[in-house]
Amino acid sequence: MILQDISILNYKNLEQVELTFSNKINCFIGKNGMGKTNLLDAIYYLSFCKSASNPIDSQNIRHEQDFFMIQGSYLFEDNSIEEIYCGLKRRQKKQFKRNKKEYSRLADHIGFIPLIMVSPNDTSLIAGGSEERRRFMDVVISQYDREYLEALLKYNKALMQRNTLLKQENEPDEELMSVWEEMMAVTGETIFRKRTDFIEEFKDIFQSFYSHISQDRENVELIYESHAQRKDLLDIIRESRPKDRIMGYSLHGIHKDELIMKLGGFPIKREGSQGQNKTYLTALKLAQFDFLKRTGSRTCPILLLDDIFDKLDASRVEQIIKLVGGDKFGQIFITDTNREHLDSLLQKTTQDYRLFIVDNGQIHDNTNR
Repeated sequence: MILQDISILNYKNLEQVELTFSNKINCFIGKNGMGKTNLLDAIYYLSFCKSASNPIDSQNIRHEQDFFMIQGSYLFEDNSIEEIYCGLKRRQKKQFKRNKKEYSRLADHIGFIPLIMVSPNDTSLIAGGSEERRRFMDVVISQYDREYLEALLKYNKALMQRNTLLKQENEPDEELMSVWEEMMAVTGETIFRKRTDFIEEFKDIFQSFYSHISQDRENVELIYESHAQRKDLLDIIRESRPKDRIMGYSLHGIHKDELIMKLGGFPIKREGSQGQNKTYLTALKLAQFDFLKRTGSRTCPILLLDDIFDKLDASRVEQIIKLVGGDKFGQIFITDTNREHLDSLLQKTTQDYRLFIVDNGQIHDNTNR
């Protein structure tokens, strides 16, 4: 799958952008704050129906404007063309369309345009709470497994309803409580099984990428932990109800799952240097790409690499350049403030490419053949 072109109006600091892309490597060079990341975020929006950095849609509208619009044209492997449109006016409902037909549910679009983004915000995967690591699993699995996404939506609804009952001053209705607990258990078991299967396959791919980038300097692990590993999830949820009533929320369930990230046998949050953390995160995302490519979807994911070379030594930069410049990946979008990194990439690749200059929200094709 290839993003052939994009049109953007009033998205963040991008007033008006019309770009045609290479089907392989697209590089964006510019100082910080000029709009490189905003362009990648617009591409991300067309895949996930939301921004990667700001979930409040109205705040993504350019200052003093009333709307934003993003539209992209995608070419698939079977030569079909898909037009994806998103528009938002202040104080109105967001519109999301595929070939001019509006989606009734945004969830129906997730996974249609598979995409992986590597960005400085990924540091929250290591430094943040467990919800960040659960979200990582959710984003990957939801892009190839519709049953997982449906189970996750139902689980979150049941969790919210149960928490509402737990907060009541009076003893909640037993029958109603049981309904939501049973839904949590049934959907939670599905989510647990699919997360377990995913991590079992994914961890080997991740370790392979980390070893390649670090040149076998460190050992890394991914370990999945869940309350559902103890015993039947419904029993765990029911047994926790007295404590949950005191706290006012659900203490047990797959919404408390953890993905433990280790470096050299210890938590990377405690042990990793900046370069090791960046290597870990990059390997995670490249493994995510490789995994989605293997899952049998009808298309190759798009890869967005935002400021990927920062905080990495020359050796690790070189290994990443060799990886992304080869044939393993499909269409790639890369940003950097350092022209030398991008020039090194383009000199080493035989792939088609385009180089763009980004300056204060304006983007110009500066490709020299």
